[in-house]
Amino acid sequence: MSDDTSDAKSANTMWGGRFAEGPDAIMEAINASIGFDRRLAQQDIEGSRAHAAMLAATGIITDKDAEAIREGLLTVLSEIESGKFAFSTALEDIHMNVEARLRELIGAPAGRLHTARSRNDQVALDFRMWVREQADAAIAGLEALMKTLLAQAEAGADWVMPGFTHLQVAQPVTWGHHMLAYVEMFARDRARFGDARKRMNECPLGAAALAGTSFPIDRQMTAEALGFDRPTANSLDTVADRDFALEFLAAAAITAMHLSRLAEELVIWSSAQFRFVTLSDRFSTGSSIMPQKKNPDAAELIRAKIGRILGALVALFTVMKGLPLAYSKDMQEDKEQVFDAADSLMLALAAMEGMVSDMNANREALEAAAGAGFSTATDLADWLVRALNMPFREAHHVTGALVALAEKKGVDLPDLTLDDMKSVHEGITEDVFGVLGVHNSVASRTSYGGTAPTQVRAQIKRWKEALK
Repeated sequence: MSDDTSDAKSANTMWGGRFAEGPDAIMEAINASIGFDRRLAQQDIEGSRAHAAMLAATGIITDKDAEAIREGLLTVLSEIESGKFAFSTALEDIHMNVEARLRELIGAPAGRLHTARSRNDQVALDFRMWVREQADAAIAGLEALMKTLLAQAEAGADWVMPGFTHLQVAQPVTWGHHMLAYVEMFARDRARFGDARKRMNECPLGAAALAGTSFPIDRQMTAEALGFDRPTANSLDTVADRDFALEFLAAAAITAMHLSRLAEELVIWSSAQFRFVTLSDRFSTGSSIMPQKKNPDAAELIRAKIGRILGALVALFTVMKGLPLAYSKDMQEDKEQVFDAADSLMLALAAMEGMVSDMNANREALEAAAGAGFSTATDLADWLVRALNMPFREAHHVTGALVALAEKKGVDLPDLTLDDMKSVHEGITEDVFGVLGVHNSVASRTSYGGTAPTQVRAQIKRWKEALK
């Protein structure tokens, strides 16, 4: 008897007496998920051990059988972790593979493990536990990146640089303020993963196929054993729900978008035209033909990850959108994209944390660029309002005329003479020059959340406390 025939018979035994023949090879290929859901082995075995303990505690199975199951499952886990476990596509999924091996190890007691549960609530449990772990990992990765950004912010709390709108010089800001902008972004991402984790932290085990079970199980016991806050409240919803995976992917996609924005800035800033930052050799590559090149490949690859992660979110939305309650086999297509998105996100977070940690900001280049493009024009307009009691719209017009004059003379605003300024508006005094320098400009922006170094240092202190 060939191995294939043997596997088919094993699979047929799993399905029960309803089927007289084993699956066709094509059906086996499309039906099997073991090629990817083997990643759930640890969660599957952890859930099965908790289930066996509950079955024994409620008198549904004997303590002797429960002990045999628990020890057998530990052996199976050891075999999987050591690479000695032989996975079979004929056994379809991780649940069947584990159970079949358990039967080989302990015999009849293995058949009692599946009492009062179904593969439907089993896979809902395994997948939810896996996604919960990934949410925790994403939160940890985001916190590491936030701390690295805080270190950059603290080092350059009073360094001036240009702030941009439309990628055109707008107003001077501080380097610390710019770094803190990403801390705020990633903090919201961290909160989204935390919120999603709270909602997903309900235990599916005990919902069985879709209607619950007639056995006197203790769902609170298994929920507590597996670190859940409570059992799920509706068995139909439990086996049909993949909101937890969708929320994880949504949070991952927004995080990837933020990572992409930062990556884009690093690509721009490290160019010869900007020279704002130098990226370390660890996160750069060279050119096969141009020896002078130092390419920000890590940043570019992070920038591209949003495509894969957002694609995973759209894919799972599409799988779930038309499914009637409760479980449908379509839902087997829920895992691969989540696995890939989680892997991509963690890699992108680690790479960005490394790049930000290693990069060197060019203070001189930042300051030189900060004063270009008439960046203190708004400060001049604000001074006209404060000092001359001028309506802002008039101040805007006067400032525009002064910018045009400076442009015509080929100088920046601070380089105009007082007579130049008086030629546009007689009321301007020598005091105006006190607001035109870039350092004066950023120092004056003391409103809460502003770019002034005093505000930046206060925000750094707040975040340091929050991230302890």
